[in-house]
Amino acid sequence: MLGVRNVSYQFGWNSIWAVSGVVANYAFGGWNQSLGFLALLVVVDYVTGIGAAIKEGRSGKEDAGLNSSKGFWGICKKALIFVVIAIMHRADLLLGIEGEIGLMLGVTYFYIANELISITENLGRMNFPMPPQIKQLIAVLKNKSGDSK
Repeated sequence: MLGVRNVSYQFGWNSIWAVSGVVANYAFGGWNQSLGFLALLVVVDYVTGIGAAIKEGRSGKEDAGLNSSKGFWGICKKALIFVVIAIMHRADLLLGIEGEIGLMLGVTYFYIANELISITENLGRMNFPMPPQIKQLIAVLKNKSGDSK
């Protein structure tokens, strides 16, 4: 009986991966290096954000620490990044610029830069040592974007 369970379990996982591949191919025209890198950064940003929230919660700051509502909306925002990229892929197809440097790639690079900045901010919130040049760069980018975070 154990063998039948293992086969069913393996079939289930294979089916999930197959469906994921079909969805990724339709939504993004396939899974490329920039999307993989962005996915990695999204996970790292979320994890460092949790770490920063824990660190700030221990410092006794008001409105600091882990918050399930903020965490939920953070996940929603991360998912919407990939929705926007999928929409830009469909726009590239509509405009006939698929495979070239188009809207999807530009938006992907924007989100890669945004995630890198956010990770660096989270590390700063955890008092992780950073070169002053990186701190200055973040301050400049935040001022230019009008971000008051």
